[in-house]
Amino acid sequence: MSEQLSHALKFLEKSLEGSLFTDDLHKAMYATDASVYRMIPLAVCYPKTTEDLQLLVGFATAHKSSLIMRAAGTSLAGQCVGEGIVVDMSKHFTAIIDIDATAKVAKVQPGVIRDELNQSLAQFGLFFGPNTSTTNRCMIGGMVGNNSSGTTSIKYGVTRDKVKAITFMMHDGTIVSLGHQSIDDYNLQRNQSDALAKVYSALDDVLTVESNRRSITEAFPKEGIHRRNTGYALDAMLNATVYGGDDVFNLSKLICGSEGTLGIILDITVALDELPPKHEALVVAHYDSIDACLKDVFPLSKHELYACEMLDKTILDCTKNKPRYAQHRTLLEGDPKALLLLEVKAASRELLKGATDRLVTTLKTNQNAYECPIYTGDKIAMAMELRAAGLGLLGSMVGDDKAVACIEDTAVDLKDLAPYIKEFGQLMQRHGQKVVYYAHAGAGELHLRPILNLKKSEDVAKFKEITSQVAALVKKYQGSLSGEHGDGIVRGAYLPFMVGEQVYGFMKQIKEAFDPCNIFNPGKIIDAYKMDENLRYVPDAQPKQVESFLDFSESLDILKAAEQCNGSGDCRKPATANGTMCPSYHATKNEKDTTRARANVLREVLTNSKKPNAFNSKPLKEAFDLCLSCKACSSECPSSVNVSKFKAEFMYQYKKENGSSFSNTLFAKSTARTRKMAKNPKFWNVLFSTSLSSFFIKKIGGIHTKRSLPKLAAVPFFKITLEDYDYQVTQRQRVVLYIDEFSDYFDAQIALDAFRLLKRLGYDVHVLSDIDSGRALLSKGFLEEAKAVISANVTHFLNAIKGDALLIGVEPSAILTYRDEATYLADDVAAAKQLAERTLLIEEFIADQIANQHIKASQFTKEPLSIKIHSHCYQKALSNQKHTFDMLNLPENYSPVLINSGCCGMAGSFGYEKDHYEVSMQIGEQRLFKAVRKASNEVVIAANGTSCRHQIEDGTSRKAMHPVTILLKALKTD
Repeated sequence: MSEQLSHALKFLEKSLEGSLFTDDLHKAMYATDASVYRMIPLAVCYPKTTEDLQLLVGFATAHKSSLIMRAAGTSLAGQCVGEGIVVDMSKHFTAIIDIDATAKVAKVQPGVIRDELNQSLAQFGLFFGPNTSTTNRCMIGGMVGNNSSGTTSIKYGVTRDKVKAITFMMHDGTIVSLGHQSIDDYNLQRNQSDALAKVYSALDDVLTVESNRRSITEAFPKEGIHRRNTGYALDAMLNATVYGGDDVFNLSKLICGSEGTLGIILDITVALDELPPKHEALVVAHYDSIDACLKDVFPLSKHELYACEMLDKTILDCTKNKPRYAQHRTLLEGDPKALLLLEVKAASRELLKGATDRLVTTLKTNQNAYECPIYTGDKIAMAMELRAAGLGLLGSMVGDDKAVACIEDTAVDLKDLAPYIKEFGQLMQRHGQKVVYYAHAGAGELHLRPILNLKKSEDVAKFKEITSQVAALVKKYQGSLSGEHGDGIVRGAYLPFMVGEQVYGFMKQIKEAFDPCNIFNPGKIIDAYKMDENLRYVPDAQPKQVESFLDFSESLDILKAAEQCNGSGDCRKPATANGTMCPSYHATKNEKDTTRARANVLREVLTNSKKPNAFNSKPLKEAFDLCLSCKACSSECPSSVNVSKFKAEFMYQYKKENGSSFSNTLFAKSTARTRKMAKNPKFWNVLFSTSLSSFFIKKIGGIHTKRSLPKLAAVPFFKITLEDYDYQVTQRQRVVLYIDEFSDYFDAQIALDAFRLLKRLGYDVHVLSDIDSGRALLSKGFLEEAKAVISANVTHFLNAIKGDALLIGVEPSAILTYRDEATYLADDVAAAKQLAERTLLIEEFIADQIANQHIKASQFTKEPLSIKIHSHCYQKALSNQKHTFDMLNLPENYSPVLINSGCCGMAGSFGYEKDHYEVSMQIGEQRLFKAVRKASNEVVIAANGTSCRHQIEDGTSRKAMHPVTILLKALKTD
């Protein structure tokens, strides 16, 4: 970077009030795209105002730089990588400006998430129809940029069909309104001398010439293909009244699919549809072959379907050995090679039955499907979730061979689909390819992905050769090479071939009129970058060997584990969505705090660092700083990107080079110190609660002054005489109750409640207490010490549960360590895995005993009680919070409700630390605190994590109870 440009960037940063980032961290996280490309941006910006955007436009023009506009959740073809300034609209341009229910339109800023818009529209009985598989995080601006469609396009059309108007910033910073325009208004504007007038003039020059119009019609995909992102949508403008047609002129139609190459979208007015009928069913046709499946698509299109989606065996097999999808796989009949998900909706059950009966009749008449079960209720959501996870699941493929996005966006006329795919299959056979088939069969668009290793020059050549040959095949059927994911880098260079040089020349005229200085996302659509350059990896480079302390062999190594992230952005779903991932992003709305960014930065640093220890990296330290190690990504990310494990490895490696802070060491090695303090709890509790002494303790320990300190138990559990609580053994099952260090020294009453509950229910209970779980050591990267503790515990615990005994724990973070980290950290991994199979959270054990009728409702009170349950993140990630619900739902008149609370924000020591306290409380405020405050005083708050209970009390002044305490109180007295 030149010294002049560097000074200019500093001035711009000052003008934008510090929202411009030129550091390595932000560059690294935006360097790669969800597809296969890597380009280092000049800077990153989160603009707050229209004035910020005008400053950026002026800067890019003056310094011959460029602006790469981003929203979220829609790009797959390299649209959002480049060497200019990344302008991320997802943080501040997020307002729903207006909803006019009468006119059925909504006006929104580009950063509004599609699902959040629809949540606001539901009260009016309306919704925005186009959707993508990323619907819980994709933004309307990105949907416009890529002309997104999604599963419902066969019913509701694509984004271009819904856009009524766009407020738009031109290349000179002027702001214009693009919408429906009469001929008179058009002529008036055309005769002006401003930037927009030049665009009108360019369009006139192209679209008023009859031979040009014929060329455009012949060059673009067949009219019946509604998924068509082929450069600039000149075909969509042909029928405008100003050019002699019947449609009202609306220039916003041209902005749809333009990939940020023409200007900046400030807001969008979209047409809305009435909510679909509430009665729905999903017919899931099972097939023994892809060919049999595709033969059914055209006949089935005669039915009024809301979706017609396909999944092949490759994706279905990706769900194997993934706990999150175990229940989903129960939907399958046999081992299908392909599925068609056929969604039907109707205004009544009778009409729905008629529609599904007719659909099944067609399927049976065709005799292509071997099973066609009908799903309703929760099964519909499960099946469609499986479909939505397709892209992410493909990212979980282990190793360097990946399902590559290059030809995944082709669309053809439905009548051409079966023969096209047949020829496509023959072409792939010639390349020795086994291709993945999935997605929008009903729209004539299957996402077709070859399996390639783009680290090898041989496969890079195939990457281009396959794309070129498929482009020719698509052109033969007059289809669209880019159906919904756009041209970007991967397909942009094929536009001259697909539409011909003359029509491509028209597109260049349009680009020149809109963007004469070429500042808006250059290298996309017009004069596109070459598809086989700017790749993530230098082909045939010596493979990077990264030594790690933890075992990453399930992904081959830590670098390949990071490479499993394909950028699908599930970690960007908002706090209003179900699940926990990613709590720090929910609080900050910064891309750097997503799972995706952390994986991107880790991949970037490990691949390109020249240091002996690549982990000794400031960008990595910043990227992992706000990770709470909640483990949500390990279960909620469909690519199984486990940032908690990455962070543990990073902290260990960074500590080796830089040592550990006093605060980190204090927390990591707290168990031995706490045990000594537990011998005189009264003294220490007074010290912790006295203002002056508490202040100094917090100061020394790096704890935020507003955080309360936990109180030690009046009597630690290991000092309690358990013989005082003996009961007759009536149950066959023998259990070993592990009382971890948190339950032992702080929550001794809860530990005792667990012991008493199990004893009173008749179980043969043996106790292991006063034993460090190793959790605190793990959380601060003291992996060698943690390994020693865990290895010793694995041996000790296995000896304790000889026979048919089970190991049961009260604190999720401690006991579930022996279902997770122990299985790859212990000296004897085989023994650790054996232990893991017999290790249970206490709620899991009790729920199982209830299901097997060993514990019955008759043993408990009939008094009513309302309960709101917040579950620990580890339980959500490694177990199932339904176990807690089932346990507390046993008493006849108890009414438990699971709160969609995400992460509490405490996360062990994270919420105590002065640098993290504010974010910790922001996370709590997102969902949990609000839900607790809404609950009346009569409602009991249940939380099984010690950190969670502390956070709830600090954030709401409500005391939460452990579920075992609630159930113990419900037991009938003897």
